[in-house]
Amino acid sequence: MEVQFAVAKINKYATSESGDTLEMVERPLGGLSLVLVDGQSSGKSAKRISNMVARKAMQLLGEGVRDGSAARAAHDYLYSARDGKVSATLNILSIDAQTKTFVISRNNEAPVIVHTAAEGFYLLNDPAQRVGFYQHTNPVITEIPVVVGTVIVVFTDGLSHAGSLRGGESYDPYAATQRLLAQGITTAQQIADTLLEEAVAKDNGRPCDDISVLVVSVHPKEGDEVRRLGGRIPFQ
Repeated sequence: MEVQFAVAKINKYATSESGDTLEMVERPLGGLSLVLVDGQSSGKSAKRISNMVARKAMQLLGEGVRDGSAARAAHDYLYSARDGKVSATLNILSIDAQTKTFVISRNNEAPVIVHTAAEGFYLLNDPAQRVGFYQHTNPVITEIPVVVGTVIVVFTDGLSHAGSLRGGESYDPYAATQRLLAQGITTAQQIADTLLEEAVAKDNGRPCDDISVLVVSVHPKEGDEVRRLGGRIPFQ
């Protein structure tokens, strides 16, 4: 097997800096953790918040701290630093090579979309509190085996709100992901790119919020044992 992961993200229209932060760290016992944070509001102030939360989680995950403990510590850090007056959503998606599972930690009202060969499509949508506001905040954690055919989509709320802030119908990432897989679009990068492109189109090319999409997908292994990571960052 091989696990592919991809990210597609864009700033709110006419905003120079995204309030979303995506970071990645290798796990000491094997695998990767991907951390996605959406800071309260938008622009530079939101970026400072999301960076603060992401870096605390990253530091601990890189030291071998469990995902749930890292999420709670990131919450405590933000809560203490800002006196419970600002918040952020936090998702940690880990590919744990030791247990051969995906570990999904949610401090985010937005659900996570999951598809597996055995169970089909479903949502991880149990109530979850964002970090920073309330003193006793815990993540909602789900573990899923790494098996061929699995697709996981994590996103910030700008994706599902696309279209609604302009008076139209909200974009539906769940229905869109179902449609893409039915069309044979299964690679992580294709799914992430298409979801983002469609959401931006709902906002007439001018996103009303920062949008970030993180996708992982599991495929039969092809080729060599080399790990590869690519990226594209446009500058104006």
